[in-house]
Amino acid sequence: MLERLKQEVCDQNLELPRAGLVVGSGGNVSGRDPETGLVVIKPSGVKFSKLTPETMVVVDLDGNIVEGEMKPSVDTGIHLYIYRHREDVLGIAHTHSPYATSFAARGERIPAVLTPITHMIGRDVPCSRYATPGEVDTGQAIIEAAQGGWAVLVKAHGVFTMGKSATEATNIAMYLEEAAFTTHLAMLHGPVEELSQEEIDRCYNWFRKNYGQSGGKKVNA
Repeated sequence: MLERLKQEVCDQNLELPRAGLVVGSGGNVSGRDPETGLVVIKPSGVKFSKLTPETMVVVDLDGNIVEGEMKPSVDTGIHLYIYRHREDVLGIAHTHSPYATSFAARGERIPAVLTPITHMIGRDVPCSRYATPGEVDTGQAIIEAAQGGWAVLVKAHGVFTMGKSATEATNIAMYLEEAAFTTHLAMLHGPVEELSQEEIDRCYNWFRKNYGQSGGKKVNA
């Protein structure tokens, strides 16, 4: 069952090492089927190079394994907590990408100084309080810090991004790491100037309206 979702979740997990967002078997992507509520996620401790759609694990929102022969990711409970508290989220990516996680190590947010990340999430990237490892406290910390947004740094842990699909959550994770890297470089030279909320909103709305093949119309096509 859920063959298309298993393929998508597998593909997006494979994007993480290609983009330099993970090492070894750390990090994971999941996707939730809007019709059944079932969640597809990476198996625990399996290197990304060994993943196939068949190795993905299907669980219900209570964590019961519905399909799959392996144990799901150790972070499954965190993903499920988010899904139970955010009906608009259909995909989650978790990474320890170096530059974004360096902000998490300091307990600092990533300020909204670059348009590419404001296009994707429409705000800065908040950093949560420290959360005791485990599904409930970490999940609560993410929901608290996100305030309905799409990306959170968990203090002393890493990055959680959310989206309308597993693909969107992974894309946000990639753009977030690029923004963290560039912002870090800029901050080496001194203070950075954050975009105004009015401009952030304008950038976000413009991107949502025009990006991709379904957005806007081509000029001089």
